[in-house]
Amino acid sequence: MQLNQKLYLYSALDNFKLLNKSYTAKIMSVAFLGTHIPLLTLLFSFVISNSYSWEMTIRVLVIALLATLIGTAATLYALHHLLLPVNLTSATLRDYLNNKALPSLPTEFVDEAGTLMADTSQTLRKLDELIDYISNYDELTGLPNRDLLRERVNQIMSQSQHSQKMVAVMVLGIDDFTGVSHALEHEQSNLLLRAVAQRLTSCLAQADILAHMSGDEFAIARIEIPSIESIVNLSQMLLSIINKPFTIQGNQIHITASIGITINEPDNLHDIDQLLQQAHIALYQAKQQGRSQHQFYSPEINAQLQERLVLENELRGALERNEIIVYYQPIIDLYTGQITAVEALVRWQHPTRGLVSPAKFIPIAEANGSIVEIGEWVLRTACLQNRAWQLAGLPPIRMSVNLSARQFEQSNLVELVSQIMQESGLHPSYLELEVTESSLMTDVQRSVNILKQLQELGVWLALDDFGTGYSSLNYLKRFPVNMLKIDRSFVQDVVSNPDSAAVTNAIIALAKSLQLKITAEGIETQQQLNYLQKRGCHEGQGYYFGIPAPANKIRELMQEKEAIAV
Repeated sequence: MQLNQKLYLYSALDNFKLLNKSYTAKIMSVAFLGTHIPLLTLLFSFVISNSYSWEMTIRVLVIALLATLIGTAATLYALHHLLLPVNLTSATLRDYLNNKALPSLPTEFVDEAGTLMADTSQTLRKLDELIDYISNYDELTGLPNRDLLRERVNQIMSQSQHSQKMVAVMVLGIDDFTGVSHALEHEQSNLLLRAVAQRLTSCLAQADILAHMSGDEFAIARIEIPSIESIVNLSQMLLSIINKPFTIQGNQIHITASIGITINEPDNLHDIDQLLQQAHIALYQAKQQGRSQHQFYSPEINAQLQERLVLENELRGALERNEIIVYYQPIIDLYTGQITAVEALVRWQHPTRGLVSPAKFIPIAEANGSIVEIGEWVLRTACLQNRAWQLAGLPPIRMSVNLSARQFEQSNLVELVSQIMQESGLHPSYLELEVTESSLMTDVQRSVNILKQLQELGVWLALDDFGTGYSSLNYLKRFPVNMLKIDRSFVQDVVSNPDSAAVTNAIIALAKSLQLKITAEGIETQQQLNYLQKRGCHEGQGYYFGIPAPANKIRELMQEKEAIAV
């Protein structure tokens, strides 16, 4: 307000239509009036005075008028040129705003006008540098962004010495970064991404271009590839260095990454955007194959991606349309042959495709987050079904339900399980929750706390797919679980493959030493069953005992087993 009051004269002059568009006109008007006030005063004095003759009065007025006109012209000429620093500064600002042209204002003057020009020039140059940085660099990591990557690659490829060279574009993405970030605070996630960027930078050659695309994805462009093998070696090196633990604010964080790769050969030119799109498609395929994988782009991968997009659209609303159902697979006591538990397995009954394989839609649900809603529905449905079997007079058994990594990261998981127990009326001892090693390793201490809280509710806890992850005794002894489940990949060739047999034997021995129950998955033959019985495995499941089936089929099977026992 005080500053506006000081501009009262400027504001007053701006009200005149002839003056409001030109600062120079305002100055000239004031100067003109200032130089003509003495003449007007003299004229008025001579007119009202009788001391002089008319000849003398006219003579003096003519002289005064000529002197005033000459002085006015000189004054206006000088003011016009003295105002040039202000006008030049104004024109420079407009030119920068309209054309992004950098200023060429003089900087050697030290008065107010000189300082205005010098400060304007310096400010615009710093502003231009800041805008360039914001436009071309990622704020979080300081790496080039997609736009700068595109500009640099196109610039290099336009040079004649590079026009006939192969170019590799790689996109690296952290595996299940959404799950990882949910387990961390926002600042820790940012620090983790910065640490990843630093590691990647340390692995690359000076001529390589590394960019942070968005979220957990980084792009790498390598010019002049000597061989395809060199790209394979580079990708393996990058994956290996990412696999090493990160220390963030005193906590060790384990992550893995996958890489999609595409090659631009000289006789098959593509622009950088198309190469990035192909690398993204290859990255998707790499993540479908598991963790810490690399994959080259191919048209077949693109077709698979298109199918995935269709399934993803059709999966939306499937739960509300009652297309999601639960099948159950029996878990058998390997010594008595009785059903001791069943595992709840989610299925998608598509109206036109029929039963969609979980291997197709579960990864989609995990990626878009719908696995949380589906998983809660499966848990509630399975508990209600188990209680219904009990009320029907069938022998009480455990209901085993898988928890996805995203479900395990929910802050209200323990409260949700407790609520479902109360709603269903199922005693906690008849519920078994299965978690995988990988879902626990993101934040080990948090995982231990959650498992202890679940254990306090009275539910069983099983470590699923054991042997395929870290399989660390140091971590295992910290996890308060009741059961180890041997992954089917070891059971399937346990009789014929000495390595699978050795792993299976080690897991059974480890479980016994920790006084844990053991369940073997994927039993399909009598030979596998005999082997596991001899080694002391407690329970088993697989096609040898029964395929996953609807609840009514499992009820019939349980009734048959009960009748035989009687």
